[in-house]
Amino acid sequence: MRYTAKQGFRHDDTPRLGVLVANLGTPDAPDTPSLRRYLAQFLSDPRVIELPRLYWRAILHGIVLRTRPKKSAAAYREVWTDDGSPLLITGRAQTKGIGERLAQRLEGPVAVELGMRYGSPSMAEALQTLRDAGAERLVVLPLYPQYSGSTTASTFDALADELKQWRWIPELRFIGQYHDDARYIRCLANSIREHWEQHGMGEKLLFTFHGTPKRYLLDGDPYHCQCHKTARLVAEELELPDDRWMVSFQSRFGNEEWLKPYTDETVIDFAKGGMKTLDVICAGFSADCLETLEEIEGENAEYFEENGGEELRYIRCLNDRSDHLDMLTELLMEHVQGWPEAGGPPRGLRDPDATMERAKALGSEV
Repeated sequence: MRYTAKQGFRHDDTPRLGVLVANLGTPDAPDTPSLRRYLAQFLSDPRVIELPRLYWRAILHGIVLRTRPKKSAAAYREVWTDDGSPLLITGRAQTKGIGERLAQRLEGPVAVELGMRYGSPSMAEALQTLRDAGAERLVVLPLYPQYSGSTTASTFDALADELKQWRWIPELRFIGQYHDDARYIRCLANSIREHWEQHGMGEKLLFTFHGTPKRYLLDGDPYHCQCHKTARLVAEELELPDDRWMVSFQSRFGNEEWLKPYTDETVIDFAKGGMKTLDVICAGFSADCLETLEEIEGENAEYFEENGGEELRYIRCLNDRSDHLDMLTELLMEHVQGWPEAGGPPRGLRDPDATMERAKALGSEV
């Protein structure tokens, strides 16, 4: 591998803190070709599908990518807006809000970029933008409150894949989870209270999280436990009795057993059992997307009504709520302690003009 000057240290850079805000990603458009490209990248990730590569590759290219993109494109069209993907729109708003808040809190310059694990803007593009802006200290914030190998660890993989091509690596900090952060719990509880003030309280509150195969849990992934802890802490904050709330898992794929109970089956059982109003919150998603808007607010609401329920009320994700962005900013501030921008020792700071002049005297052009 050949390392270029652009990937290395630049004497004329103004050193700054770089923040990479990362999320899962979205297709470029709600059409079949875009979904085929997106799903090919997403489902090729060995962190997402933990099956033997040759076996899974045959299934992926022989079956899945021949049938699923058209169906997924139709689903994306249900949530697509004139400005594009809801996840991308919200991700940009979150990044902008975090950047504005950090600029007010930090003592030095900061650059904040959004990078998607799959699709655009890619993590590699975001990291290159931060590098070109002079980011010599980097903190990565994956917007996954609960840790999972298929999300958080996959984000780290993409980070490493890009950084291993650079000659000079920035100082690095990586936020692995915040599922039980008291500020995050309060944000969720506040959003639920506001929903109840506007719509009244349903007969039960259902916390639904994105599912994973059960064997991931058995192999040591902490995601299942962290989801349950988040829900329990929110229920305690709301002073809800145990019979007024429940946890379920959605979005299963394939034929093997996933984390249970399944959200769609739970919603149907509630309706058949005589429940008329159900509140549902996706407490593992930081921004609304296909899985929350089309699957829960759309598809599962229909299941509920078709089986005797009257109203499934979906509680929106925290998205770019002010308290959510405040919470994420505080989380970042904790993780940059000791760096010069947060009041730490001025290690690594320099005068770019003077540094460049000394470098030129030694024959360097960058």
